[in-house]
Amino acid sequence: MKNNLSKPAIIRIANVFSTILNDFNKEEFIFQTLSGIDELELKQRVSHIIHILNTHLPNDFYMTSQILLQVKENWDWGEPDDSYNSFAAWPIIDYVSIYGIEYPEISLEVLKNLTCLFSAEFAIRPFIVKYPEYCLSQFKLWINDEDEHVRRLVSEGTRPRLPWGLQLKQFIKDPTPNLPLLDHLKMDKSLYVRRSVANHLNDIAKDNADVVINTCKTWCKSVSKNKELQWLVKHATRTLIKAGHKDAFSLLGYTQDPKIKVSNINLSHNKVEMGKEVSFEFELNSDSDKQQNLVIDYALHFIKANGQQSAKVFKLKTLFLARNETCLLSKKHSFKAISTRKYYIGEHKIEIFINGVSVKTKSFDLV
Repeated sequence: MKNNLSKPAIIRIANVFSTILNDFNKEEFIFQTLSGIDELELKQRVSHIIHILNTHLPNDFYMTSQILLQVKENWDWGEPDDSYNSFAAWPIIDYVSIYGIEYPEISLEVLKNLTCLFSAEFAIRPFIVKYPEYCLSQFKLWINDEDEHVRRLVSEGTRPRLPWGLQLKQFIKDPTPNLPLLDHLKMDKSLYVRRSVANHLNDIAKDNADVVINTCKTWCKSVSKNKELQWLVKHATRTLIKAGHKDAFSLLGYTQDPKIKVSNINLSHNKVEMGKEVSFEFELNSDSDKQQNLVIDYALHFIKANGQQSAKVFKLKTLFLARNETCLLSKKHSFKAISTRKYYIGEHKIEIFINGVSVKTKSFDLV
């Protein structure tokens, strides 16, 4: 991903500023920016480009802001089917969060203008921390903006735990100031915006589960049987479902206290070689005279470097089980090396969950 901020992106940045500014030294900017960039990771490249760009722009931020406000109309949008072509705008937008932090009014105007090039969700967060009341007053206006990128920025920019972004500790502690904004955006005509609302609620759920449950209940009562809202609520509660939160299952219409008999778990191997895979299967038998709506998950209890076990929950199947019906479920899990997890030999465990409740476990050894 870091290669999306390499020579082609830097040339695009140089081109836009040389178009706006007659005295912008395009060749020097490209040379300075490319110097040493190959050794840098993605976010280091962003910082590096910002630093070099600052040496080529006015020291007066108001003057620079007027230049930045001309970027969009002169921007090379690249190939429409290239999902990474927007990365070139990232350093331009994050420039504002560093050199415009003392000028919230003009900086937010610039971020609003540029967010359609590359989301300003990272750049706006220092302003939310430093100027919460002013930002909130602007967001109340932005939720009605005609540009979906601006409306999405309200939701995405205020997420408490945005990946890669500055954590907004005030909203981790108390997310309620954002709820009126999300309420307004929940039925937005853009899926791009609604997905952000769902992700925002999923963030909140990690620290304030009851807030999310109560919010979703209120929304579902006010807008009944709307497919878009049902999708949003399901997406917003995915962390709660994985965590087995009982009220989340009820909210999504899954059967409370299902009547199920579960067979023992059958494993393909009791000893699994490192790099190989294990298969497991088990049988569900309905013990009810009614259809039951079920979410079947499984957890793998891995061995960590310190020898302790740590569980990770995986989705298995969502299904309706008819009265007295039997269903056989199976799954394979690979222990091939991956970049995000290192495996260690020792006893592992598979655990089956039905609607968030643990029903069966089975141990095996990774050797």
